[in-house]
Amino acid sequence: MKIVKHIDLGTCDYKKTWEFQKKLRDQKYLENTDDYLITVEHPPVYTLGRNGKPEHILINKDEMTARGISYYETDRGGDITFHGPGQLVVYPIFNLNNYYKDVHRFLRELEQTVIDMLAKFSITAGRVAEYTGVWVNDRKICAIGINVSRWITMHGLALNVNNDLSYFRNIIPCGIVNKDITSMKEELGTDVDITEVKKSLLRSFSETFGIVLQ
Repeated sequence: MKIVKHIDLGTCDYKKTWEFQKKLRDQKYLENTDDYLITVEHPPVYTLGRNGKPEHILINKDEMTARGISYYETDRGGDITFHGPGQLVVYPIFNLNNYYKDVHRFLRELEQTVIDMLAKFSITAGRVAEYTGVWVNDRKICAIGINVSRWITMHGLALNVNNDLSYFRNIIPCGIVNKDITSMKEELGTDVDITEVKKSLLRSFSETFGIVLQ
């Protein structure tokens, strides 16, 4: 089984975390360093993917500043999304040469990792054929957007656990107009221990990808 180093950044600024991801990726360009799995929560931030449309942002930058929300245009796939406290974000820095050279499969396995974990919390989740991510019926509970360069991955997934879903009202999440957003708290009707969610999700990563986390 492959050894993957787990790095928990706690709560960390989005840009600082993005730069850290790039540093790890650039090291992997030069030498066959370990793969990494980063877990983090971000202060409130909207991020726009490289295929995103600015018109899907329904709030101007002055309003963002007044509300303490950051904004970044990123190099991941996908459209506009939100990250904030109570949301568990996971960034796999994996060299797919050591797994399989198949980005589509990687995305499906990220989805399956979350689906399997949610089942342990009695939440039945699945996929929607035309959209990437994890869904509870027609409500998105986990957004996924990645970047793959020379088969090394960056960015990853954002699972709504206890986060304030009202922030999503200021955007058209992922550019999808006819779907809603949900969270584990919303589905279960109570706050969820995000530390336990993290532990369960890490176990699910180990099972799906056949890795040992250190």
